[in-house]
Amino acid sequence: MNIVVLGVGKTGSLVAAVARERGHAVRTMASRENAGARALTREALAGQDIIVDFTTPTAVLPNIEACAAAGKNMVVGTTGWYDQLERVRHIVDAAGSGFLYGSNFSIGVNLFFEIVRAGAAALRHGYHGHLFERHHARKQDAPSGTAVVLRNIIREAAGIDLEITSFREGEVVGMHELELDSPNDCLWLAHESKSRRGFAEGAVRAAEWLQGRQGFFDFHDVWKEV
Repeated sequence: MNIVVLGVGKTGSLVAAVARERGHAVRTMASRENAGARALTREALAGQDIIVDFTTPTAVLPNIEACAAAGKNMVVGTTGWYDQLERVRHIVDAAGSGFLYGSNFSIGVNLFFEIVRAGAAALRHGYHGHLFERHHARKQDAPSGTAVVLRNIIREAAGIDLEITSFREGEVVGMHELELDSPNDCLWLAHESKSRRGFAEGAVRAAEWLQGRQGFFDFHDVWKEV
């Protein structure tokens, strides 16, 4: 495939490297080249198969609109824009393109989502819960997109909205923890990312899965297929 990676930070650069390892032709685009999505014209994207976005919450929505207008499929790993999900769904549906987003493309994290869904049953049996998340000091959104997904999973499973405590420190790649406490015992369910490579590999596999597809997809719903 021909892939354009938007964002040349640590994760975006690793996505580009993994895509090349898997035999894809990759073009990267830094934010200074694409202010206001000005570089994402139909002409500029001719011949490209998939656009992968690891930018910022302020940049991602114009990028999504431009890629949809150009008729290009898109994988989005940027978080912090989920209050616009329905608007983006309408944009993608109107364009007839393919769109796949995820709060986290790590296979381990998506397994963790399932573990947390099972563990949320404790909240119906006298346990009290709290979510914690830690990320590097430069991460712009708090709570993290992954933590928000965890809270939503728990709400669906147990009907309870848990508080999220966020920490931004050092070079922490990502850590998420659910604490379940009762007078009798305490459970800790946790996932810690040791590197960004798991995110990058998942994002590239997502792009491969999306090729030739139309529709609006959440990685959490399709990760077992990639």
